[in-house]
Amino acid sequence: MDNGGPGELLHILRDGRPRTRAELAGVTGLGRAAISSRLEPLLKLGLVVPVSDAPSTGGRPSARLAFNPGAKFAAAADVGATHATVALTDLSGRVLVEATEQLEISCGPEAVLDWLMMTLKGHLHVMECSTADIIAVGIGLPGPVEHSTGKPTSPPIMPGWDGFDVPAYVRQTFDVPVLVDNDVNLMALGERAARWPNEDNMIFLKVATGIGSGVVSGGMLQRGAAGVAGDVGHIAVSRGAGILCRCGKSGCLEAIAGTPAIAAQLRGNGLEAITGNDVVSLVRSGDMAAIQAVRQAGRDIGEMLNMCVSFINPALIVVGGSLSQSGEHLIAGIRETVYARSTPLATQHLNITQSETGPEAGVIGASILAVEYALAPHRVNDLANTLHFAGHDDTHDLQKVV
Repeated sequence: MDNGGPGELLHILRDGRPRTRAELAGVTGLGRAAISSRLEPLLKLGLVVPVSDAPSTGGRPSARLAFNPGAKFAAAADVGATHATVALTDLSGRVLVEATEQLEISCGPEAVLDWLMMTLKGHLHVMECSTADIIAVGIGLPGPVEHSTGKPTSPPIMPGWDGFDVPAYVRQTFDVPVLVDNDVNLMALGERAARWPNEDNMIFLKVATGIGSGVVSGGMLQRGAAGVAGDVGHIAVSRGAGILCRCGKSGCLEAIAGTPAIAAQLRGNGLEAITGNDVVSLVRSGDMAAIQAVRQAGRDIGEMLNMCVSFINPALIVVGGSLSQSGEHLIAGIRETVYARSTPLATQHLNITQSETGPEAGVIGASILAVEYALAPHRVNDLANTLHFAGHDDTHDLQKVV
């Protein structure tokens, strides 16, 4: 902390624990004067606020200071193949208002993003706020994304999206940082933050129209060289041999274990199943054909996960997506194959479980992506310097300073 600025101090306070100036000095090794000079811009920006006093040790009680997650909003969007969820969150990732719509990603980027921005404006109206109250936007898309630019890269189910400059398009309406990533990567971030903050090696698996995964290894989200790390739906599995996938290849896991494939199988048995929700409803009603189809999908997914377990050695596999709502049948099939085929050493402490965050995982992860970018220590230091040199002595308008 010798050269640390306000951003490093804010990073400490973002754990949610209020501290006195003396406690901050003890944590950082800085003197009280240095702590006060670093706190000053954070207080003016509204990112840090005084809270209840600390117990007195004989003199006047010391005021505690805490991170203020309500200083601004983050806009978060989770866009899937057939649906989209848009939310406003506070700076801790807590969802304040959200809306979900059935929306085909194949409608194209302009149509989808226009709906996204219109919905965000509606949320701001509900919260009686303006675009100036948003600090950043996070968006998850159901395909590979070049994270450094926010542009989708040859997405197999997103016609018209390849190379589309999503951040530039959104910034025409919301002139703030716009971060874009694969939707399952953001689900992994959201699930980990909400339920497994101490788990550094995990896989989040989404099973819905498509099948994909977000991989956290060594505490870091792994995107790979081109943003396609975790694209497990197009790994070939034995039961898929000869079956054509919508990606143009054959044998893909998604072609036999995605919800469209399961629904098609059930229709072949005379059942009414069009969507993933139909499949889940049949399973919940106790239909044996649906239960057996979902259990088999779990076994097929387990065949793929067996390779991942041997290669990555996670301690946790979390299964989410619409098909996970079918209960233990999918999870049971996955466990059956993974525990049978993987080595005892790799599975002795492996936990395979259903997502506890559910549909919220994507928007929470998108919010985390946006907030971590906007409140990175070096960016907060830049804001503090701008505040100082611009002479905004009394402003609480973080957007104006940006």
